[in-house]
Amino acid sequence: MSLNDPLANCLSHIFNSEKKGKSDCLIRPISKILLAVLDIMKDNKYIGDYSVVDKNGGGVIKVNLIGNINGCGVVKPRFSITKDNYEMFEKRYLPAKGFGLFIVTTSSGVVEYKKALEKGIGGKLVAYCY
Repeated sequence: MSLNDPLANCLSHIFNSEKKGKSDCLIRPISKILLAVLDIMKDNKYIGDYSVVDKNGGGVIKVNLIGNINGCGVVKPRFSITKDNYEMFEKRYLPAKGFGLFIVTTSSGVVEYKKALEKGIGGKLVAYCY
């Protein structure tokens, strides 16, 4: 397994475990952006709770899966997103208008796109989930 992009590896592992019908999966290594993305996915009820099992050697996270993910992944390259070009990316990555979510890195942290829009800030598109 290539460890060039831990976030991409995490999301693909979660998606593959969901397709297999598993109830949980172990993710390694961990990073701050990975924890922020998992928090957003948990808040939107795509995954259950998660816990950091081991902090040594890169760390391990145990993620409880609840079967709500139909698709998820990272966006490469990390496109800049504003309120004007949101619809273009929505057509490209999400199956229908208003269905799913985008995760964006902004100057105020990693947030869901709708919250960034409410604050009036743009950012870089990192991941999507539906």
